[in-house]
Amino acid sequence: MTRLSGNNQNRSVLIIGTLIAAALIALALFAVRGKGATTGEAQTFTYANLPYAGQASAPVNVLVVEDFKCPNCKTFEEGPATELRTKYVGTGKAKMYSLVYPFLSDSLPENDSKYAAQAARCVYAQGKNDAFNTYKEIIFRAQGPESEIWATKSRLKELAGSLDIDQAKFAACLDNDETAAQVEADKQEALKAGVTGTPTVFVNGKRVNVQSDYVKEISAAIDEALKP
Repeated sequence: MTRLSGNNQNRSVLIIGTLIAAALIALALFAVRGKGATTGEAQTFTYANLPYAGQASAPVNVLVVEDFKCPNCKTFEEGPATELRTKYVGTGKAKMYSLVYPFLSDSLPENDSKYAAQAARCVYAQGKNDAFNTYKEIIFRAQGPESEIWATKSRLKELAGSLDIDQAKFAACLDNDETAAQVEADKQEALKAGVTGTPTVFVNGKRVNVQSDYVKEISAAIDEALKP
């Protein structure tokens, strides 16, 4: 305090410098929010192994990392994701991939996050994209409390009952953990990409830093990716 008050010229320079720095930071934050910016280097995902919604020829890849037990993912799927699918997937501008990252049950006695991911993979093995996307919607609609074990294998079989798949084959797939290795591979892809929570969204491999509005900011990132 004594040092600042002892030299008025130095204090004026310091104050002006501080104000300029604050203004530059504010402008940078505004620019990032305005662009719905993606950050970092583009991550490489094995898209060929991932379920998706949309046309194969769509030019932009939107990848959503989710856990079936994640309440925020359920909210995202029922609101923003629906709008984005209408706006971009339904118009052939983007494909929306699903990468399931089961982590929320790691501390529970039974890892039902992993069971749900395995069940979804069993469905995909038979019915591909359409069946997977239908089952994904069913699981999120039936979502129970994050802290409870609700996605048991028996419950997941019940939820798959309306799907046009071989139910006996599906049950065997789930009971025998036939897709466990693929689920672990999916999890490792999420970890390699630096995912620490769900939902996390990537556009053409670049992570979207959503500040407040999923639809607006992801839309901005997709629109940027669509530019020639």
